[in-house]
Amino acid sequence: MDALPDLFENNRAWARRITQRDPGFFEALSGQQSPKYLWIGCADSRVPANEIVGLLPGELFVHRNVANVVVHTDLNCLSVLQYGIEVLKVQHVIVCGHYGCGGVRAACSNSSLGLSDNWLRHVQDVRDRHQALVDGAGSDEACVDRLCELNVIEQARNVCQTTVVRDAWRREQPLAVHGWIYGLRDGLLRDLGCSASGIDGVAAAYALALSSCSVPL
Repeated sequence: MDALPDLFENNRAWARRITQRDPGFFEALSGQQSPKYLWIGCADSRVPANEIVGLLPGELFVHRNVANVVVHTDLNCLSVLQYGIEVLKVQHVIVCGHYGCGGVRAACSNSSLGLSDNWLRHVQDVRDRHQALVDGAGSDEACVDRLCELNVIEQARNVCQTTVVRDAWRREQPLAVHGWIYGLRDGLLRDLGCSASGIDGVAAAYALALSSCSVPL
């Protein structure tokens, strides 16, 4: 089987560039990681978390899945949250979706992708909850993008409702949760305005973010 030599060469070239810029980078990195940020994003190959926010390895703790979904029974995601918040002491959890998300598109149109349909049922629940906002976005493409926004808002609220985050807030650990979305067409991030840094601010942040989704795209 092909050993993918191009990828190994790319890796060697990348490591050389990093070492030339900072000779002690990998030695320091191997000692510990101390990121300030936890990124919960989509598994889409077009959304490279570190690159779009200009951060180096070690500066961003990352969890990715199809359509950036946060489910209260997903022990994978919850374990990442717990480790990031309680062990690494991240100060910000960023839920980041992206416009034109294939998973969200499938959920919006009831397309069947196979096993993934079970996972995307969570996004369909978001669609059903906010059907009027989705339908009011305009064109079919705009409806998909509006659902991408609404999905981020709902998943950010789900993060805020986890016991991991609520326990951190109860012990007054500095921690904020944010909902962002990334544009594939321009490479820019947009803040959806659903940031919360304590239990008391979650409902207001959620309502504010939803209010911004009432305007056609």
